[in-house]
Order: sequence, then C-alpha cells, then structure tokens
Amino acid sequence: MSDAVIDTLDIAILGAVLVGSGIYWFKDKFLGSSKSSTPKQPFVPMQKPNAPALKMTKTVKKTRDFVQKMKETDKTIIFFYGSQTGTAEDYAARLAKEGTQRYNLKTMTADLEDYDMNLLDTLPADHLAVFALATYGEGEPTDNAVEFWEHMISGEDVPEFSTGDYEDAEKPLTNLHFVMFGLGNKTYEHYNTVSRSVDEKLQSLGATRIGERGEGDDDGSLEEDFLSWKDDMWKAVCDFMGIDFLAGNSGPRQATYKIQEHTAEEVKDFKKVYHGEHQEPKYIIGSRPTYDSKNPYAAAVSISRELFTTTTDRHCLHMEVDISGSGITYQTGDHVAVWPINAEQEIAKLAGILNLTDKLDAVLTVSNTDPASTKLPFPVPTTYGAILRNYVDITAPPSRAFIGQLTPYAPNDAAKATFTLWGSDKEAFRINVADARRSLGTTLEKILGAGQTMDIPFDLLIESVPRLQARYYSISSSAKAHPTSIHLTAVILNYKPDVVPEEVVYGLATNFLHNVHGHINQSGAIEPKYEISGPKGAHIVNEKCVKVPVHVRHSNFKLPRNSALPIVMIGPGTGVAPFRGFIQERAQDSKNGKKVGPAVLFYGCRHPEEDYLYKDEWPELMKGIEGSQVITAFSRVPGQAKTYVQHRMNEHKELVWDLIHKQGGYFYVCGDAKNMAREVNNKLVEIAMICGEMTEDKATTYVKELRARGRYEEDVWS
Repeated sequence: MSDAVIDTLDIAILGAVLVGSGIYWFKDKFLGSSKSSTPKQPFVPMQKPNAPALKMTKTVKKTRDFVQKMKETDKTIIFFYGSQTGTAEDYAARLAKEGTQRYNLKTMTADLEDYDMNLLDTLPADHLAVFALATYGEGEPTDNAVEFWEHMISGEDVPEFSTGDYEDAEKPLTNLHFVMFGLGNKTYEHYNTVSRSVDEKLQSLGATRIGERGEGDDDGSLEEDFLSWKDDMWKAVCDFMGIDFLAGNSGPRQATYKIQEHTAEEVKDFKKVYHGEHQEPKYIIGSRPTYDSKNPYAAAVSISRELFTTTTDRHCLHMEVDISGSGITYQTGDHVAVWPINAEQEIAKLAGILNLTDKLDAVLTVSNTDPASTKLPFPVPTTYGAILRNYVDITAPPSRAFIGQLTPYAPNDAAKATFTLWGSDKEAFRINVADARRSLGTTLEKILGAGQTMDIPFDLLIESVPRLQARYYSISSSAKAHPTSIHLTAVILNYKPDVVPEEVVYGLATNFLHNVHGHINQSGAIEPKYEISGPKGAHIVNEKCVKVPVHVRHSNFKLPRNSALPIVMIGPGTGVAPFRGFIQERAQDSKNGKKVGPAVLFYGCRHPEEDYLYKDEWPELMKGIEGSQVITAFSRVPGQAKTYVQHRMNEHKELVWDLIHKQGGYFYVCGDAKNMAREVNNKLVEIAMICGEMTEDKATTYVKELRARGRYEEDVWS
C-alpha cells in the first residue's frame, strides 16, 4: 500500500457514559446509587462471544476510570473517533473543542474501540452522538471500528443492546440523536461505504440524524469538505440544543493540554522517560504479547536490497522483516504497517522556528485540562525532541484551520496578513500548502522568512498537529513459504510538485526505510537523514541490522480457498508485491503435492532493464504451476509506443475470458486506484462484451457480480 491511506472521522457515542442528567442517570443505572436500599452491581460491559478476556478487562477499567472522572462534569455531546491514520482523531478533537469554546457545550472525545456499543440505546434523548467513520479499501472500517462495525452491520438485523425493553423491538434506538461524517476516497468503488451503511442502519433502528450526513473525499480536498460541512452541522446541532448559532462565542483560546517542564532533580524520580517508545504491548496470561496499531513490534531487519540496479535517480527496496519469536502471524495478501519517524531536517527546521533548538532534551509532561478526558496523545513524561521526532506528524502539510489559528501569534503585520490569507482563502492555501506538499516547518518558514522565529504555544501544536501514524504496504511474501519473515517492496518517494518545481518532497516512510537500508548495506549517508537508532539507541542491533516498528493488518485480498481455480493478477509497478506472495504460495502448494490452477500475471513498468521487479524470480516460481505466465507491458522503451497492462489485457482477452468466465477463476488488481484500476475495470467490461457477447449493461452487471461474489478483488491506493 502507499503512504496515503484513507483516514476518516469516526465519532460515535457511548450513551452510558454521558452525564449532567447523564452522570446521575449513569451512576444510578450501572454503578449503584447510595439512595437505593439494594446495592446494584457495578457496570460490566457485555462480553461478545470469543472476545479476548483482556480486551474486556481493559474496556471495563477504562469505562470505570472514565465515569469516575466525569462525576463533576456534564457532557452532552460525545465525539467517538475511529481512525486509521489520525485524521479522524484530529477532526473529533477539533469539533469537541469548537463546541466548548463557541457554544459552551459540554463535549468530549473518546476512542470508539474502548467502549461497549451495546449501551448505545441508553443515551438520553437530549444528548447527542457524533459519528465520524472512515472507509478504506474495499468498503472496510478502520481497525478500531471493526467491533462496532461487526456489532451494527455484520451481525443480526437488529443488534443486541443493553436493556432489551423497547416499545418496538425492531427500533431499539428511538432515543438516539446523532450526527454523521464520513471520510473516503472517490477513486475507490466503495466510497464512504462505512458511514453510509451505519447512517442507514441507525435510522432503521429508530435513531434520528441531526443535519445532513457529511462526506469527505481524500482524492479531492478532505479538509475543505470537512470545513464546508461543519458550519451547517453546527447550525443543526444548535437548533437541536436550543442554542443561538449566531451568538456562538469565539472568545479567548482554551487550551486542551497543559505543559509542565521538569527539572533535572524531578526527572531523577521518574520511573521512565519516553524517548519514542510506543504503547506497551498487551499481555494475556499464558500467551505472548499482542502487537497492533497502538503497540507495534520492533522487528529486526538485516536483509535489504536495491531492486532498481541500473538507475541512480530512482530506488526500490526489497526488505525482509524478521518476526520469529514475536507471536506475529500473517496470511498471504495481508499488509505490513511500518512506523516511521520524522526526518532530522524537519525536526531541526521546526525546532529553530519554535526556539526549541536548545531544549530538545528537556523533559516535560503533557496533561489534559479537562479532568474527564482520559487519553493523552503520547506517553509521558517525554522530551521535546521525542515529540517532534516520534509522535507528531510535522512532515505532512498543516491544515488550513491550523494556519488560521496561528494568526494571533504572528510576529509582524506581514506574517499576520499571510497567516490570515492562507488560513481563510481556499485557493491560496491549496497553491501554497496543500499542492506544494509543504511540511509544517517549511510552511512557517515561507510565511516568516528564513531564520525567523515565532512563539507558538507548544500545547497548541500538540493539539492541532495529527499523531504520526503507520504507513501500510502490501506484503510481498507467502506466509506458507516464509512464516517467520515478512517481505515488503517499496519505491523511495521523492518528487518536485508542479506548483513549486524548485522544491523536493520526500515520502516520510519510504525515506525512513531508505535510511535503514543504508545502515544495513553500509552505503554511506542518505538524504534526508533519519535518526534510526530508536529510543536510547535500542533499534540498532549491530552494524548490519536495525529494528523497525511494525504490525500486521489483515486484509480480504486473499487467494481462493480452492487452489485449483485459476487466478488472473494485474499488478504494475509495486502493485506486483502481493502477487509475488500469491505465486510463492501456489508454488509451495505445488511442491506439497496440491493441485494448483494457472496463475497469469499482467505486469507493467517503464523499461525491462531498469525497473522490472523480481524479473529473475518469476521463471523459477512459475515452473511448477502449469499454464502460468507473466505478460509484460513497458511504457518507456525508446522507439516503442507506450504500453500499459490494460493494453495487454486486450491482446489476451480470450485467455482472460477463458480463465475468469469459463474456468471460474479469480481476478485481482493491485496498484493505482485513480487511473490504472479504473481502466482495468473498464477493460474487463469490454472483454465481457466482446468475448461473452454481452450488451454493455449486462457486461457491467457481470463484472459487478464478480466483485459481489469475491471473485474480483482490489488492493489499491491513490
């Protein structure tokens, strides 16, 4: 998968934890009231079948801690987020803060997976739930929204909720009022499927949506979609709450976090200062720790090789990640998540602007100003340097809203005018920040001038800059052939934006991996430089081995269970990665005496001698798989017309039709969603029209049915 993975606001409600009227309602209902003659049992969320015991223990504890901290508060809106890359969490926090500061509403944010959504029916009718739900891939929920999705959508027609006592058994959520915002990408077929499905389901269960459902498109401008939606959303919410929208208070900023710096003497008393460590792994008694999107595994990497051997301006790496002894398993077709850090040049640039260059090693603690908020953005105590290197995404372009927030801190009138313009004018922001792909430090440098500084409250930066998130890559190995090793294939990303061709944009994760590759192969300095040694140097194993934080995300992109069925794979460029795993698996099955069907790969690249990935491996891998072949398409061969995979599909349309239609095979596409995947889909429709003698409508329906039956799968990105 590419660095860009779709994010989405996931905001939901946990009715059982609202207060005011809510806290006493919750306390009486679940914790027991001192006025009651019969003590009630403490609240324990329902345990779903097969749910890990530790997960439920964690949920119980977090819910109890949460309620305890809310006893003196009155929350009327809860923003639950379920985020893959941090955008959802950022949007949820921004909405909650805006509700508090502009309208004096009692709000809070909470992680969707930390609470039992069986209690959704208990939310008081005068409270509000705001959902923001991301969709990625083939209409899938984010990792932390999976349980909610399974409960609401994948389970029974009418999900089980807590009370079971309703006037209409088919509509258990008649008390629920909610707001919905979804984030997706229009280049994907299943655009915003998750938010649309949950919205429809909630209403079918009796809930009432407040305002219009919002939808953000990451292929266009996710930020602008969000900003244009939220004003109308607040009007609808104010009407529901009986608040004058026009009287919204935009008074002085209220900080979300408090910053406390510590003296050297205070630091001596700390059990631990975090220097980039992630959340501690989760342990279940009698088993290994589990690693996931919140606590990655530091895996050793000692094998890394360059796949582009005849070019010097482009690089593609093959890396092998050792997971032996970790308890991590994967299936062929899954994704490996790599947790990068920020480049040293970005840290130095931003630290200089913020006057933090001499304070990067200073220890500080971050705490919530709201006593009801239980979650911190990263482990504390930590250092300024660790925050800028490991925890906040300073490499991504800042949001337009954040640029506008910085206006009051501008050091002069010229800077103030630019902050105001870029923070309010969509076109100015697009040209100077979004399309230029400028980092936070570079954006501030362009506004202030080189060498200039600015006093920005550090808590505002923590509050407004998204957390640094993992980047996902399709695993390029077979779990059967390499059970203790995950292979990944990554092109090193650097390019010059059209709007500022004099500047270079570096992909965050791929250049981090390039630094790891450089260390392993002792190939000298690589720019931009990353401090890959990790917290206190713990990630350097030896001069040829580095640890990289990773976890595995399971995918639906799988081989057919019946290995005798044919497979047709379309994978240009690094889109070939999962198909290397597919063919390894078929080769392994064949060696084990299993009957395997043909595997036909349509592979495209620029030039057969420059960037033909794994060129030398395919003949040996396919040797034992009858009817298998690689059909190539080269787009940059001098003297030849540009040829792409869809052109080769057209030339071999009878073969494609025979394997897919007549032999019942499976069709797979991996790579660019915006152009290639769309063209391939259209070409398959055309093949069905020609070879299957179908009308265009019937051919289109035929291809859609292949998708519905799981025989047309995509692993694509934009």
